[in-house]
Amino acid sequence: MSEIIIKTEEQIVGIRKSSQLAGKALVMIGDYVKEGVNTEYLDKIIHEFIQDNGAIPAPLGYNGYPKSSCISLNEVVCHGIPSTETILKPGDILNIDITTILDGYYGDTSRMYMVGEPSPAAQKIVEAAKHCLDLGIQQVRPGNHFGNIGFVIGRYAKAQKYSVVYEFCGHGVGVDFHEAPQVDHIARRNSGPVMLPGMTFTIEPMINEGKASTRVDKYDGWTARTSDGKLSAQFEHTILVTSDGYEVLSDVSGEY
Repeated sequence: MSEIIIKTEEQIVGIRKSSQLAGKALVMIGDYVKEGVNTEYLDKIIHEFIQDNGAIPAPLGYNGYPKSSCISLNEVVCHGIPSTETILKPGDILNIDITTILDGYYGDTSRMYMVGEPSPAAQKIVEAAKHCLDLGIQQVRPGNHFGNIGFVIGRYAKAQKYSVVYEFCGHGVGVDFHEAPQVDHIARRNSGPVMLPGMTFTIEPMINEGKASTRVDKYDGWTARTSDGKLSAQFEHTILVTSDGYEVLSDVSGEY
């Protein structure tokens, strides 16, 4: 695997700006997530927002991906392709994943949305996925091992009777879309590389109601679903390792 890039101060400023734009796009699109709306329409609004802010949607054309965002409903784990045929219904839960390129720097973030009143089971897995992200973020500090992110996420998910997707992971990000290291969301304690100030990466745990395994739709080569058709939920932020802890670069609400 290639070396983990330690970002310069100039690069960190650029990655922060791009991450903030991606975070603002997630806030903006929330007003449009309503019953009867198709996901192609949401993608169009996201595309225009990113372009209007002087940036480029990173997914568009990436390895042939056809849209500007990933929108994944219910049993879709990740990489759901926006479509006029995918229409939001009451009770749906969906993840919207946005990555921006602003002045050459990448920012990557995603979150869950709910349409109308979700079932108690849907509400519970969404809350658990958010807590998994928060637990992972709390592990970010100089000298800690990347594996401890996955260790605490896996321990909590298992206690809640959920499984953690192992076929997709977080990753370094900032000067490229996908950089070293691979950030696993289920891992052994004290495994993996050591975190150092200046590293930037995503934490994006995908939590399943049933089996951890996924299957990718053959007809599009992208859409990854739970292998048993049960619900999945995911949240994601871009994180910077600071001299004494972390900064959540894509946090635009002041939560962290």
